[in-house]
Amino acid sequence: MNEWMNHPAMKTIDPVKLELIKTAAAQTSGKKGNSLATVMMALIASANKKGIQFTSEEISLILEILKEGKTTEEKLQIDNMVRMVTTYMKKK
Repeated sequence: MNEWMNHPAMKTIDPVKLELIKTAAAQTSGKKGNSLATVMMALIASANKKGIQFTSEEISLILEILKEGKTTEEKLQIDNMVRMVTTYMKKK
């Protein structure tokens, strides 16, 4: 279930960011589509408040983790939610 922890990219992530990712992964366990994207956005917002910035590569990796084992429909829901939030954030 936590195969993502063995992903080669995880070895290069800052330990503080890794802990945030692990927390988000635990919070998303058993959740579906839109809920997953909401957790991810909360993760990024929480990190920003602490002065931690995720790179676009790290965000992509987190999205892939969240999509793991999900249906095609759920993956599309996640992508749509991320697009909506991204558009909203750019307007601010």
